[in-house]
Amino acid sequence: MKLAFDNSYARLFERMYARVSPTPVRSPTLLRVNRALAERLGVDAGALAAAEGIAMLAGSAVPEGAEPIALAYAGHQFGSFVRQLGDGRAVLLGELVAPDGARHDLQLKGAGRTPFSRGGDGRAALGPVLREYLVSEAMAALGIPTTRALAAVATGELVHREEALPGAVLARVAASHLRVGTFEYFAAREDTEALRALTSHALARHYPGARPSAEPGGEALALLERVIEAQARLVARWMGVGFVHGVMNTDNTSIAGETIDYGPCAFLDTYDPSRTFSSIDRGGRYAFGNQPRIALWNLDR
Repeated sequence: MKLAFDNSYARLFERMYARVSPTPVRSPTLLRVNRALAERLGVDAGALAAAEGIAMLAGSAVPEGAEPIALAYAGHQFGSFVRQLGDGRAVLLGELVAPDGARHDLQLKGAGRTPFSRGGDGRAALGPVLREYLVSEAMAALGIPTTRALAAVATGELVHREEALPGAVLARVAASHLRVGTFEYFAAREDTEALRALTSHALARHYPGARPSAEPGGEALALLERVIEAQARLVARWMGVGFVHGVMNTDNTSIAGETIDYGPCAFLDTYDPSRTFSSIDRGGRYAFGNQPRIALWNLDR
């Protein structure tokens, strides 16, 4: 398939990512195409549902113009810093330029091993893929900034967790996949050259209307101010609908102010500020009522 790719992140320093192709799957079957989103992106939904499109969505074929990469990032996970995380089971095919000129990442989640997999298989189970598809699209319908689901594909293969589960791939669309943890990755390495490039890139892509001062650090301060505002607005909207993200690690905190990485997330049935949805969050760090405080903690990083 030919899509309108223009891969600006792949033109930055090579140490910011790893070039890696998705791993083909045995017998891909289309579960769902988001036709409304495809139309908005200028992508032919019918072509996505055809054999060639399904192969692309499953990671078995790389479309023309794509430059598949896995992004490097670090992150604070439950308050503890992990120096290297990265896309361990996701491959960014490239950046789609929609008819309105907006730029959107197209990423395949569950697309196989990458240099950041740390021993994992790089795959995703069907259940979490369907959960992210449903919840992200519900959030979009509620008017809350979020990554979107373009399609879900069953792989015809099993993934092994506590038990053997059917595998799937989610085609995820995002304003970008830049995270607080992306900046932490280079800060931990004292790589100021990469930090400057990343800051300029993030400003140009997400906040082109910002007017940084000419003072030293002006771009960084301008970006920080915009991200603070975007995150504050986002978390306020979560609180308004009773949404619990579940795992607000810094590597799950988007610079673009979008909800990203729907793991053990849910909506409250009744108001309970202490409610958590992650089985490993025994201390309630990411409870519903703690989300504003954790957003601030993440921004401090």
